Amino acid sequence: MPIDYKKYSSDWKLRSKFIRFYRAKNKCEFCGAKNYKPHPITGSKVILTVAHLDHDINNNSFFNLKALCQRCHLKYDAKHHAETRRKKRIDKQQIIINF
Repeated sequence: MPIDYKKYSSDWKLRSKFIRFYRAKNKCEFCGAKNYKPHPITGSKVILTVAHLDHDINNNSFFNLKALCQRCHLKYDAKHHAETRRKKRIDKQQIIINF
């Protein structure tokens, strides 16, 4: 899903670039997959992204940010995404019940 940069801090692009290229040395900080190279496990081209470890896009502390390949980012976010989907289902059920 594309990023809506309007939701992020004005310095997000610079901060993200610093994390990916300088701190992480253009590699996934979890598995070491190299940016723009084939992933060692999946073989797909790696595009590093920067993850908010606490899932709060307003917390841009360098300690809360990690450069991750798609595989590690999706794996890291899986539990959070499942919980978000579960909450949305419950909210929809509550709306139907209260209707």
